[in-house]
Formats: sequence, structure tokens, C-alpha cells
Amino acid sequence: MATTNDLKNGMVLNIDGQLWSIVEFQHVKPGKGPAFVRTKMKNVESGKVVDKTFNAGTKVETATVDKRDMQYLYNDGTSYVFMDVQTYDQLEVQPEAMGTAVDFLLENQNAVVATNEGRVLYVELPASVELVVEHTDPGLQGDRSSGGTKPARLETGREIQVPLFLTSGEKIKVDTRDGSYLGRVKS
Repeated sequence: MATTNDLKNGMVLNIDGQLWSIVEFQHVKPGKGPAFVRTKMKNVESGKVVDKTFNAGTKVETATVDKRDMQYLYNDGTSYVFMDVQTYDQLEVQPEAMGTAVDFLLENQNAVVATNEGRVLYVELPASVELVVEHTDPGLQGDRSSGGTKPARLETGREIQVPLFLTSGEKIKVDTRDGSYLGRVKS
């Protein structure tokens, strides 16, 4: 147990059986009335963001979230198998906990797996990954290198928008948070 005076960004609270991560908080002491804490919290499992206000000094239940660096090994058809890089223990992660990480995940790639009481909450990839463009149509004659985009299928199967000058087989950098093209990778 902690009080609202102990809140920090990234702290995970257990409220009514659900886990909420604090995105931001602010202690407010109005000129009239008692102090309070205004928070913006994100549901760890669903991603829903809500604003919640607590009275200052209110007790809140904290949850322990264990984040470990793991290496993605393979998909066995029903779950994704990760290996702890320090203990070599293997962990099966259900597709529901993968979220959008599955769109940018390659075998032998490192990721952070967050668990709470043995239950996998989410898988977090690095901010950007390098992937090969598996297929994209060629740009048309007269297309400019700036401005236009076209769809491209990546080696993971995810389709994103890329500039017209890119061709199939090129390696690019992709933002894992929103799936946007960041640039070419120099070989």
C-alpha cells in the first residue's frame, strides 16, 4: 500500500482488480478546500486512458510489474515463445497479450515482457526496428521523391505506407508505436 503522495509516473496501481499505469500526475493545492491529486492513468491490458482524481493522502494499492528482457524464439501456432536472456527460462505468451508487437516481431529479436503474478500483461518492442520490404509496386515515371507514398508489405506481413522511391528488398527503419516509416537503413 502507498498513499497518493507517493505516486510516480510509470507506477502501476491495482484499482478494483484492474491494473492501471500512471501516465502523469499533478498535486493540486487550491486556495480553498483540501489538496488533491489529479492523475491520467492507462489500463495496462486494454490501453484505455482515463483521468482520475484522488484526495491527498488517500491509500492506493500498488501492483508489482516484473519487466524482463527476453528474446522471441518462435510461434508454435497457439502462442509466442520467449526466452529470458539471463536464466534461459522459456515463457509462452498468448496472442491477446502481444497487441501490435506481433506486426513488427522477428525471430531472435529482443523485447521486454511485463508480467504480474505470473500473468503476462504486455510485450514491449524497442521504439524502432529494422525490417526488409518484402513487396512494393514500383514508383511511376514522374513521381517525385518527396510527397507521395505507396503501400509496402514488410517481412512480418504488416503493410505500411512508404515513399515512392523505395523498392522491394530494401531494409527500412519502422516506428513500432504507430507503424510509420522512419528511413532507409544503410548497409
